[in-house]
Amino acid sequence: IFSGIEGFSSVKCFLSLYRFQACVYFASVFQAMSCGIHYLASVFMAVTPNFVCGFPGNVSNVLFHNSSASSIEDIWTLWTSTENYIVVQLENGEIWELDQCSRSKREVSLDLAYEYKGNKSVFPCSDGFLYDDTKWKSTVVTQWDLVCDREWLAKLIQPMFMLGVLIGAVIFGDIADRLGRQRVIWFTSAGQFVFGIAVAFTFDYYSFVIVRFLLAMVSSGYLVVAFVYVTEFVGIKARTWASMHVHAFFAMGIMVVALVGFLVRTWWVYQIFLSIATLPFVLCCWMLPETPFWLLSEERYEDAQKVIDTMARWNKVSTPCQVSELCSVQQDDLASGRTGDDDDTSSTKKHNILDLFCNWQIARRTITVWLIWFTGSLGYYVFSLSSVSLGGNEYLNLFLIGAVELPCYIIACVAMDRLGRRNTLIPFLILSALICVLIMFIPQDFNILIILANMAGKFSIGVAFGLIYLYTAELYPTIVRSLAVGSGSMMCRVGSVVAPFCVYLRSVWIFMPLLLVGIMALLSGILTIMLPETLGKPLTNTLVEATEMGRNKKSWSEKTPPAYSGAALEKIEMFGQERVSTDK
Repeated sequence: IFSGIEGFSSVKCFLSLYRFQACVYFASVFQAMSCGIHYLASVFMAVTPNFVCGFPGNVSNVLFHNSSASSIEDIWTLWTSTENYIVVQLENGEIWELDQCSRSKREVSLDLAYEYKGNKSVFPCSDGFLYDDTKWKSTVVTQWDLVCDREWLAKLIQPMFMLGVLIGAVIFGDIADRLGRQRVIWFTSAGQFVFGIAVAFTFDYYSFVIVRFLLAMVSSGYLVVAFVYVTEFVGIKARTWASMHVHAFFAMGIMVVALVGFLVRTWWVYQIFLSIATLPFVLCCWMLPETPFWLLSEERYEDAQKVIDTMARWNKVSTPCQVSELCSVQQDDLASGRTGDDDDTSSTKKHNILDLFCNWQIARRTITVWLIWFTGSLGYYVFSLSSVSLGGNEYLNLFLIGAVELPCYIIACVAMDRLGRRNTLIPFLILSALICVLIMFIPQDFNILIILANMAGKFSIGVAFGLIYLYTAELYPTIVRSLAVGSGSMMCRVGSVVAPFCVYLRSVWIFMPLLLVGIMALLSGILTIMLPETLGKPLTNTLVEATEMGRNKKSWSEKTPPAYSGAALEKIEMFGQERVSTDK
């Protein structure tokens, strides 16, 4: 009836995914869309339109090359490069040349001509800036003039959000273990709505960044805790598919960003619409129960029994499981565990990050896994954030970049169970590197081909990114499994913080982000060859077993982890998979 029962094989209460589990699952992952929404909202909210320096006075005539107009708004359709400038004649006869970050007053203003060889006086943009509002009526850049010497503030918006993602995942992951999944889901769901709306009403840049930082923390916290929440309700047979498709709902959030961005062109209205997109869940999330698995771990047996009875009624089970039966089986497992080898005492020892480098085999594995986590996150966000700069319709581009993730997780689930984890990871990492190289050779005027190639790159890196969560949990023994997954997840978030800066390197060379992602993906794919395959193999308990994994495949695969049998072994497997973080 719930995942905690799966570990107790003597109690025949296992149900794979019935009505109660389905309702809990879809209600929980629906809110994951809001995480995708807020993670990528800045692609339209913080866009920088064409702009020039403001001028002191009223305009009588505007000149741009050989074209003249009565207002600057009529000139924006002709603007092709940031190196261009606009010549304006004021009503008092003064002639000014308007660049993006400066303005020049012509000393001789007899004739209005675009080219001028005479003396000019250069002035700063003390009268503000004029922005092209044909596409976006208002963005945070135009709201607070985040251009020229303040441009770096605009470029910090997304990295600061990702830093909040990193901190939020750590904080709320720990709180969920202490106070329960239900309370954290309530708080983070409400927090996403409250902080999302508050962002739209911030009064300056710094309050905007601070509130967005808090929004990032609760969004990340929800994604981490929601994953643990659903895996504690979903059966082992459905867990791989269920956990992978949490990512799919995140991708649907990206598609919502593209749709709302197309319909709403004022940043604060756009932010409000994005925030209320998942309001129905906020209104009903209080009905979600606490997981019986956590209640049992806290010895709240009566509360756990109430949830079990509710699940039984929903699933039409006439004889629901009794907590007393589960506890008796657990005691039997613990008793049998004490009769095992003395090696088990190492599992009670406190472990730290250095255990992931205890010998050359494990150290090499850790470095490779960390690199894959970093590369997956870097590639994921580089392809996503760069999609609006590919040419053509930027809204359609982002929508397609999100939509291509939906089939990629289906392919990942099928391939990892048929071909194996490593044999799926290697080709898709190398394929993403090859696609990055291919994009460099596509002519820039072939917009459709460039967009399709970027979709293929996002697809391949998405498969690798989704697969690494489960693969990491299977590569390490029980005693350091949570530590390994947690450290890998931290590398993932480092990649998400670096990704926006990587995208900004387009100003140095348009293909620089793709080159970096391609190099990292190729290196990761090559190093993955040295990792062992884990498909169909029991999870290891000790570092010695983990080291032997891959050396002598036959002898290791036939070895049963010491001091655990039957229900306890299944329980270890459940523990190993449930704590995998899906924080993007």
